[in-house]
Amino acid sequence: MRIDKYLNAVNITKRRAVAEDMLEHKVVFINGQVVKKAKEVKVGDIIEIKYLEKTDKFQVLQIPTTKSTPKSKMEEYIKKC
Repeated sequence: MRIDKYLNAVNITKRRAVAEDMLEHKVVFINGQVVKKAKEVKVGDIIEIKYLEKTDKFQVLQIPTTKSTPKSKMEEYIKKC
């Protein structure tokens, strides 16, 4: 699954447009490297998002098969590092 779709599907971002904007401004990293929106996410990858005042890291546990997942099942797909 593409990183822009993944961020939206597992509820890290509220909209895919927000994820695309973050990727455009180079604040999203996978395994320490800046990525573009077409980058494929794999199980075990570490996603890092650098905000102005903090940095969030997530480990990919599973790739969702649906377009969106409920927030209650977020822990099945990502683990905060």
